[in-house]
Amino acid sequence: MNTSRIVLASASPRRRALMAKLGIAFRTVNIRFKERIPQAKPEDAALLLAWSKLKAARRRVRRGIVVTADTIVALGGRIFGKPGSKREACHMLSRLSGATHEVITAIAVHDSASGTSLLGFERTWVTMRALRGKEIAEYVESGEPSDKAGAYGIQGMGGTLILGIRGDYFNVVGFPLRLFSAFVESVGIKVARSRLKSLYSGKRLVSTG
Repeated sequence: MNTSRIVLASASPRRRALMAKLGIAFRTVNIRFKERIPQAKPEDAALLLAWSKLKAARRRVRRGIVVTADTIVALGGRIFGKPGSKREACHMLSRLSGATHEVITAIAVHDSASGTSLLGFERTWVTMRALRGKEIAEYVESGEPSDKAGAYGIQGMGGTLILGIRGDYFNVVGFPLRLFSAFVESVGIKVARSRLKSLYSGKRLVSTG
């Protein structure tokens, strides 16, 4: 079956890169979507945002398997989205410092041919080491936190801030590959198990259990 039917409706370079690593063909589209985090439990907020993105994408994409996703960070029920300024990024990192927070990524999939829609999420617990104020300021000045939920990127310099994780590493990056693979396989897209296993095998060292 022609896997180029997959349409990733996301501007995230990280999601595009991760999907490419699975070795399946896809194309991308950018959609107009003003992200406003709803007042809800963290997992419900992520699901609502991913579903809203999917509805927006379907207005533009009429054929294929459309995929959207949304990642949020939460601590004690409080949701941390993308920082709107360097000051906000510093505040977020100060709150996450020395604590264990949750990262939730919701994925929504719609197969135009069958009318099938799928929605689900992955949760990973992340423990950040205690950070000094100077360390936070230097990291924020690097520019890396600007477009990331919770103001850090585990796949970049932000990985040095992390003490350990419990759960799916790629979920923290912003695209849980196992969940995505299960979704697209249910609508006829085959993902190579060997490739998926290889991608995850090198991520065990950062897990706390």
